[in-house]
Amino acid sequence: MEEKVQNREKPYKCDVCMSEFTTKGNLRRHMRIHTGEKPYKCDVCMSEFTTKGNLRRHMRIHTGEKPYKCDVCMSEFAQKGHIRRHMRIHTGEKPYKCDVCMSEFTVKESLRNHLRIHSGEKPYKCDVCLSEFAVKINLRNHMRIHTGEKPYQCGVCMSEFAQEGNLRRHMRIHTGEKPYKCDVCMSEFALKGNLRNHMRIHSGEKPYQCGVCMSEFAQKGHIRRHMRKHTGEKPYKCDVCMSEFALKGNLRNHMRIHSGEKPYQCGVCMSEFAQKGHIRRHMRKHTGEKPYKSDVCMSEFALKGNLRNHMRIHSGEKPYQCGVCMSEFTQKGHLRSHMRIHTGEKSYKCNVSMSEFSNEGNT
Repeated sequence: MEEKVQNREKPYKCDVCMSEFTTKGNLRRHMRIHTGEKPYKCDVCMSEFTTKGNLRRHMRIHTGEKPYKCDVCMSEFAQKGHIRRHMRIHTGEKPYKCDVCMSEFTVKESLRNHLRIHSGEKPYKCDVCLSEFAVKINLRNHMRIHTGEKPYQCGVCMSEFAQEGNLRRHMRIHTGEKPYKCDVCMSEFALKGNLRNHMRIHSGEKPYQCGVCMSEFAQKGHIRRHMRKHTGEKPYKCDVCMSEFALKGNLRNHMRIHSGEKPYQCGVCMSEFAQKGHIRRHMRKHTGEKPYKSDVCMSEFALKGNLRNHMRIHSGEKPYQCGVCMSEFTQKGHLRSHMRIHTGEKSYKCNVSMSEFSNEGNT
């Protein structure tokens, strides 16, 4: 047995790095760092270790042994160091501090990763696209873009995800959880980004600007849709008649022409409508609401198109022209009635004498 030296004297010195040790055995184990010797081998996976203790700890991976238990939450751990770090969750201890911004961390590895924010160091590089990362786990997550691996699966609908965070956010669809709340109007959101976008309603911030017409938008999706006005892009196509639309909602509304679906019903007369805007306009018949007013004579109208037609009385504009006699009209209906003079069409019939007339007023 090696004799231990009193008063913690360290008479054994490493000739390579000058480290000092109290016992000859400690020096012998230390020397394996320099020689690379690993005399202890795992019989299961053939991993090699410099010390017997490291092999013993490694074997718990294969045996599943977890001898260290947390007295607070009963969690179990294979390594003493793991339970020591775990206990900081309960104590709140954060012994590792950043000298630059004073941020504190429970684990040394977290501090090391954090320091790369200040240094800009990104030691982990993707072999495929050469993207660089400050943290090893970020590289591992990134690699799934190239491999297509999706190791996280939803237990409800079996959807698969490449990132654990994506699965966590997805689960809120099923649970209805909305952890992000607006301090102004108390609206709740499942995603942090949705809350951030919503806050622009209150702040009036519009960070997205169209480079063509300088229009500003609060949401990235809004400017993306707006740009289709300039580009003419119509990415949504009807499978029935091949009509194309710039907006998904417009395609959805259009499909009701083919399906005959009318999901909007008037609560007064039970009339049904395919579009929300149609029922909104229809309701004005019942409410008497006339939100469109002429600035010239103060006449009021239930429909925007009616106000537009009316304003031609004041402007004298006559945009509809007869292709036969070149007569001009303010209203499309007037032109249509006029055309019967040329075509001889008689759309109106007297129920008594069976006489036919071109225009309703003649009856």
